[in-house]
Amino acid sequence: MSPAKKRATIQRNHPDLSICQQCKLVRLSRSAFYYTPVGIDADTLAMMKEIDRVFTKYPFFGSRQIAAYLRRKGTAIGRHRVRRLMAKMGLEAIYRRPRTSRPHPRNPVYPYLLRKMHIDRQNQVWCADITFVPVRNGFLYLIAIMDWASRKVLSWRLSNTMHADFCVDAANEAIARHGPPEIMNADQCSQFTGSA
Repeated sequence: MSPAKKRATIQRNHPDLSICQQCKLVRLSRSAFYYTPVGIDADTLAMMKEIDRVFTKYPFFGSRQIAAYLRRKGTAIGRHRVRRLMAKMGLEAIYRRPRTSRPHPRNPVYPYLLRKMHIDRQNQVWCADITFVPVRNGFLYLIAIMDWASRKVLSWRLSNTMHADFCVDAANEAIARHGPPEIMNADQCSQFTGSA
């Protein structure tokens, strides 16, 4: 039960139970019973609008960068206040998260076949990797499939998600154009070790 519902169950003029006893029964502190929520003042609302304006323009800014930007524009505000207001508004900087290539536990781990191997002809070994490309409102993910012997890019795709379908499309296009390779070398992230 939420504190608001608990407060509603307590009767100020109960004939037998004091407010203290009622608070104990519903497991609510007396300070929580007497607390009246305070609304957001006009200055804080104006500051939240300013933070939202900056965040809309620069969605990759965190609290430090937004505070520095606002100070350069003449608004005196500290980083901790910006961080608190961003949390209240549900704003979080858009950036590349760590461990995006973590494989799923059920995906198989394949052995490395290229150690001490001499690569001297086309379609002997292909490699594939995913990188990110920063754009105005976030990131796009780029996969490139290359032939190791010729260093030629066989196919590539862009995607705004890390799902495996754009990797499968790039691999199918490379195979359709150049035939299957003997060995396909890639890191062991979920896009390359999944069943697709």
